Amino acid sequence: MSAPAIAATRGRYCPCCDRHLREGFLPGPDGRPDATCPRCKSLERHRFFAILLGALRPQLGRVGTLLDIAPAPQARARLLELEPRSYVRFDLRPGRGVDLRGDITLMPLRDRCVDLLVCYHVLEHIPDDQRAIAEIGRVIAADGLGILQVPWRPGTVTDEDPDAPEDERIRRFGLADHVRYYGDDFEDRLVAGGLDVTRVTPADYLGAEANAWMGMGQDQSVWLVRPAGAEVAPTKWTIPTASPLASTLDSLVAELAKARAERQEARRALRQATTAP
Repeated sequence: MSAPAIAATRGRYCPCCDRHLREGFLPGPDGRPDATCPRCKSLERHRFFAILLGALRPQLGRVGTLLDIAPAPQARARLLELEPRSYVRFDLRPGRGVDLRGDITLMPLRDRCVDLLVCYHVLEHIPDDQRAIAEIGRVIAADGLGILQVPWRPGTVTDEDPDAPEDERIRRFGLADHVRYYGDDFEDRLVAGGLDVTRVTPADYLGAEANAWMGMGQDQSVWLVRPAGAEVAPTKWTIPTASPLASTLDSLVAELAKARAERQEARRALRQATTAP
């Protein structure tokens, strides 16, 4: 597969802050290219979340209770667009504008009270992740939805050791406060916790050109979860796993890349003509 044409141009678009970035994205914390938005500091996962939330919005409708676990400021604007009746930011630690403090393994919430739950890059920190997953399944309403993401290596099994020393956790799991790196059995853990699971990626919604333009990467897997066996109207949830507009948007972005490349070439030719002796 050929590289996206947009990758050869500098311009990018961030769906988190809705800005066109003339100079593109900055490197990520680990030096990876096209990772950080210079305006809102979003990373690939935040930008895919913004796109995914837009795809889900017609079925989400007006959200009742939205539970945002370990909230990321890059996601706040897009979540508020849902106009939730109650927006609860939940974390164990103070800060982050938290509304409710508590432990994800024992959340101070009644059963089936959450209409939309967001849990991004949290479970890899939790020694007893099965208990946390069970709590997620307990609080999501019968017709509610959870959006989860964790560090994940496809083609492997989960590597974990909550008792590993700090330097070993950095080496094996990426950060000192991580206790595992998930593998293919992550979905089995979700199912064991009482959840129905659908995995989606940027490639399910956007083509290569649009993915490159928004700097989302191809490996941003996200799991959409619902309580297993919950009785709900059959028309309420059919999780969209593809976008009918993907090819159209890809063509538009490719044309944008072509126009940018032609404009850049014209500018180079003009500079050469004006500086020639």
